[in-house]
Parts: sequence; structure tokens; C-alpha cells
Amino acid sequence: MRILVVEDEPTLCDQLVRAITAAGHTVESASDGVNAHYMGEVEDFDAVVLDLGLPALDGLSVLRRWRAAGRTMPVLILTARSAWHEKVAGIDAGADDYLAKPFHMEELLARLRALLRRVGEHSSAQWQCGAIWLDTRQARVLVDGLPLQLTSHEFKLLSQLMQRKGEVLSRTELSEHLYPQDSDRDSNTIEVFVGRLRKKLPAGSIETVRGLGYRLIDVGQSV
Repeated sequence: MRILVVEDEPTLCDQLVRAITAAGHTVESASDGVNAHYMGEVEDFDAVVLDLGLPALDGLSVLRRWRAAGRTMPVLILTARSAWHEKVAGIDAGADDYLAKPFHMEELLARLRALLRRVGEHSSAQWQCGAIWLDTRQARVLVDGLPLQLTSHEFKLLSQLMQRKGEVLSRTELSEHLYPQDSDRDSNTIEVFVGRLRKKLPAGSIETVRGLGYRLIDVGQSV
């Protein structure tokens, strides 16, 4: 999943980026409202963690502009504990959830997982495709009940395929979910990671749709 973290306090922003990255996601960050608004307009994110007290353009204004432009990604807003009116205003502006500062990082990650499940129409933290089980909370994968060792990139790639199993995802789309915006996005490397995953997953789990991309299928079912 691609997550945008918008927080102007450097230490907290770094902590958020590290924790969300460790949970298996690709993370972008912005430290002011103007950059955040632009990134949310031109890039596709699966969710946003948005602080309301931002320089240049406040978080509520950013959120309102996104929603007015039809941007529907789930947004978890961060507010000062005493600013209850900000929570109400945030929900009214289109936020999906809120968390008051200070907070425990585990709670933020749990709320983020819930938002991602809701959007992906997954009712639990565990996703299944045939013999493959992926636990989003513990960032682990089982095949036929046995643990599967994956690199961080392999896990992110499998997560995206599991999230949208049965759908054809292009190499470019997969690359965007694998690498941060400011890194070199070489879609050709997706072939390498797909090849590695194929060696670890049940035969035929990842199907190549020539000229379009890849999709994850339940090899126990006809497609």
C-alpha cells in the first residue's frame, strides 16, 4: 500500500514514516499543506495520515480541497487532544477517522489497517488467496500453513496483488506501490520480483496477462 504522511514536526514525521514502512507499506511524506495538497492531487495513495496544524495551508483546507476535487482516499487526521472542535470539523470535511495527540503508534497502525481493510473490502487483518494467507498486522505470509520468508519488496508486491486479487495490475502500477516518489521507478524490476515470488508461491498463482500486467489467482479455482 502507498501511504502519505503529512506532519510538520520532523521527529514525529520520521517516527510515523519508520513505523508505517516497517508495517510493509511504501510511504511518502510532506511537511506543509501546499506540498501535501499537490501530492494528493497528482499521486494515487491508498491512505493518508494528515496532521491538521500545518504551515502554509492547514490540514482542514487540504482535506476539503481533496474532497472537492473528488479524491476519495481514506484520511486519518491527527489533532491536539484538547481541540475537540477540530475533530468534528475534520469529520465534516471528509476525514474517515481521527486520532488525538499524543498517541501510541500501535493504535495509529491499527486504525490505518482498519481504513485499508474497509477500502479494500477486507473484513479482517488476514487476507487469503487459495493456500496463501497474508497477515497485514504481523506482516507475515503463510503458504499451506507454513511461514514464507519474503523480502520487504516481495511482501509489498504480494500485498498489492492480494489486495486486488483477480485484477490485472500493470508493471507501472505495481512499481508505484513499491517505490517512493523520489526514487528511481524502474518497472522492469517488477519482473524480477514477480519471478522471485513465483518460485515461493504455489505454481500458477501469479498469472501474466500479456501486454497488460499480472494478477494473483486462486489456483484451486477456474479463472
